[in-house]
Amino acid sequence: MTRRYEIAVAGCGPAGLAAALLLERAGHRVTLVERFATPQPLGSGLILQPTGLAVLRELGLADALIARGSRLDRLYGLGATTDSVVLDVRYAALGPDAFGLGIHRGSLFEALFAAVTAGGIAVEIGCEVADVETGGGNVSLLLENGRRLGPFDLAIDATGARSPLIGRAFRPVRQRPLAYGAVWANAPLAEGFDPHALEQRYYRASVMVGVLPIGRRPEDERLLASFFWSLKPAEHAQWQARGLDAWKADVLRHWPQTAPMLETITSSEKLLLASYRHHALPVPAGRGLAFIGDAAHSTSPQLGQGANMGLLDAYALAVAVNEAADIAGALERYAELRRFHVRLYQAASRLFTPFYQSDSYVLPLLRDRLVPPLARLPGIDRQLALLVAGLYGDPLRALKLGPAFPTKPAFASVRA
Repeated sequence: MTRRYEIAVAGCGPAGLAAALLLERAGHRVTLVERFATPQPLGSGLILQPTGLAVLRELGLADALIARGSRLDRLYGLGATTDSVVLDVRYAALGPDAFGLGIHRGSLFEALFAAVTAGGIAVEIGCEVADVETGGGNVSLLLENGRRLGPFDLAIDATGARSPLIGRAFRPVRQRPLAYGAVWANAPLAEGFDPHALEQRYYRASVMVGVLPIGRRPEDERLLASFFWSLKPAEHAQWQARGLDAWKADVLRHWPQTAPMLETITSSEKLLLASYRHHALPVPAGRGLAFIGDAAHSTSPQLGQGANMGLLDAYALAVAVNEAADIAGALERYAELRRFHVRLYQAASRLFTPFYQSDSYVLPLLRDRLVPPLARLPGIDRQLALLVAGLYGDPLRALKLGPAFPTKPAFASVRA
């Protein structure tokens, strides 16, 4: 490291918290900026892929999260009416120690935020970032209430896909909202469901029901799952007006075995709406400002890469800041380190999402006819596993993060 920088990180999601920790541990002075009065996680559950776990391992947090989450060995999907296999990805194709991790967003947030607190990193709460101001080699954050924070040597935007700062990027791009989102809720995992598999049911591409095991919470030792139902955000009000019982009837028609989990969802307020959009900044950094996570690139969740890509961004930026002679060089290096991997997964998301979430009749028909025979071809299982694990493009080697599967841990959360 050539010097100690003053750095602001806007956003207390996984990418922002990881960036703050990595930079603080490298000796920089970091200020976290959060719009909520009380920092908190947003959303339901997620999958930590080998890529994200590698970054968390560097932070010393992986083992605790593995003990709290659910080891995933398989991602599995059937046609709701035909029982035909339309998705079957097994991590074992990558080796006996390969796995993903289903985790409650609260568990991930608490681990990262506890580390931030223990590290003495300053957190400015209730700060809604509206804009940035650059000049003299510094950058300041301008807040909605008129307050100015800074100056800083570097500002990092980790506020998500709806960041107000995206227009400040060197080459901003138009965001494209995706037609389909989902409603999510957490529920105890019902008997008969595999605690080591993400299971989904599809009707064409317009209906998707999913059950993702996410481990246990300190206040509830039952094994939990994130339950999700594909829904167009534009139709959310109509969905609410139909009522909860009508929706449950729809779900049961496609997947009767989910009845015990549906019984625990007693109001539509327990189902959080998630909407998605697609964009990637061609140049995610410059003029003292770096974008990471969904602020830099966002896609549909079909490949399960969101939080993992953000964690890789945080690590790449920290590496670049510590290796480069100045901030300008660091931002150029950060963009270089992440360019290929991000573009690869953006392209994969654009390609695969319409087969699993769209109004098309033709694409799901092709999916149902082609996936079973293709899955039997030699080597395809490994290629699919590499894609889902986030390991295409070899991002861990590029960042010198070490092996994706160093050991085979014990999973206390899924004990008998």
